[in-house]
Amino acid sequence: MAGFSKGFTQEKLASIADGLVVALAVSLPWSTSATSILAVLWLLALIPTLRWADIRRELSALAGGLPVLLVVLGVVGMLWADVTLLERWKGLDSFLKLLAIPLLFAQFRRSGNSEWVFVGYLVSCVALLAATAIAMVTPLASTLLHYDNVLVKHQSTQSGEFVTCIFGLLFLVSDAAERRKWLPLLGYAAIIFAMLVDILYVSTGRTALIVALVLLVLFAIKRGLRAKGLAVAFGSAIIIGVVVWTSSPFLRERTEAIQTELQKYEATNARTSSGERVEFWRKSIEFVRQSPVFGHGTGSIRALFEKSAVGQTGAAGVASTNPHNQTLAVAIQLGLVGVAVLWAMWIAHLLLFRGNSFAEWIGLVIVVQNIVGSLFNSHLFDFVQGWVYVVGVGVAGAMASKVRAIEHTGKYRYDRGPHLPTA
Repeated sequence: MAGFSKGFTQEKLASIADGLVVALAVSLPWSTSATSILAVLWLLALIPTLRWADIRRELSALAGGLPVLLVVLGVVGMLWADVTLLERWKGLDSFLKLLAIPLLFAQFRRSGNSEWVFVGYLVSCVALLAATAIAMVTPLASTLLHYDNVLVKHQSTQSGEFVTCIFGLLFLVSDAAERRKWLPLLGYAAIIFAMLVDILYVSTGRTALIVALVLLVLFAIKRGLRAKGLAVAFGSAIIIGVVVWTSSPFLRERTEAIQTELQKYEATNARTSSGERVEFWRKSIEFVRQSPVFGHGTGSIRALFEKSAVGQTGAAGVASTNPHNQTLAVAIQLGLVGVAVLWAMWIAHLLLFRGNSFAEWIGLVIVVQNIVGSLFNSHLFDFVQGWVYVVGVGVAGAMASKVRAIEHTGKYRYDRGPHLPTA
C-alpha cells in the first residue's frame, strides 16, 4: 500500500512537472518573471521524480553532458575573475539555465506530453500576434505598443519567436500537402502568413531575416525537394521578397539603415546600432587576445568594457555588458577552452536532430536559429532566446530519442523505470 501511495505521488508529480513545462513555454513570449517562477516550480516538482540512473544516462551523452560542462567551466571561471563576487554571480547566472537540458531529456523520455509544450508555445505566440494586431487598431495604440510596435519585450525577440513558429508550421504545411489534408494546411498557412506580415511590415528584427533565409535553405534540403520543387520554392521566395521590398517602407528603412549606420560610425565614431556592434566586436577580440586560453573569468565582461570606455567618446565610449556575439561572450570569460565546449555542444545538438521526423525538425530549427542568431547577439545568455533553446532542445531531443528507439525496436515503453526502449 505504501509503495502504491509513493508511486501515485511520483506519477502525479511527474504530471505536474510536465504541465509546468507547458506553462513555462506559454509564458516565454510574454513575461520573464512568470518564466522564472515557473522554472523554480518545475524543478521542485521534477527533482523528486528523477532517478540517478536517469541523470547519469543523460550526463554520459554529449548532448546532455556538454551543457553541464559549460556551466562547470563558468563556476570554475569565477575563481580568477578580477571583479566583485556579485559581478561573478551575475556572469554565472547566464550559464545556469543550461543545466535544465539534461533534466528535460530525462523528464520527456518517459512522458507522453512532449507535443503539448510546442502546442502551448505556438498558441501563446499566436495570441501575442492577435493581441498586437488588436492593439494597433485601438485608439490607445501609442500607449499599448512600444516604439517598435510590440506589446512586450522588443522586435528582435518577437521576430525570433515568430520565425521559430513559421518554420515549425512549414513542416506541417508540407506534410499536410503530401497527405492532402487541405483544412489543416489552410490553417497553418494562415498563421504563417500573419506572422510574416508582422515581421516584414510591422516589427522587423534584422537578425530574424537572416535566420529565416538560412532556415529556408535548410528546409529545402531536409525535405528533399527536387529541382522543380526547389525552383518553385526559391522562385516564390524571390517574388515575395521583391513585393515586400517595394511595398514595405519599414523593412527598407530597417535594412538600409545598416549601411548608413556603419558609414556614420566609420566616419565619425558616432553611436549607431550597427556601429556599436562593430566596436563591441573589435574590443572583444582584443580582450580575448589578452587572455586567450582561459579568459578573464566569469562575470568580467562589464568591467573590461567599462575600463576600455574610459576617456572615449561616441561608440568607443559605450560601456557594454554584452559583446553581441555568443562566441565572444564565452571567449572573454572562459577563453578558447570555453569556446571549444560551446561549439562542441552546438554540434552535438545539431547531430541529435539529424533525422527527418517533426521533432527532429523542430529541434534543428531551434539549434540553427540559436547558432545563426548568436553571430549578432549573445542569444544563449539572453533570457528569452536562451530559454527557448533550453526548452526546445530538451523536449525535442527527448522526442527525437523516442522516435529513433521506435525505429530500432518497434515500440517504446513509458514507465517510471529506466525508460529504455524494449524489444
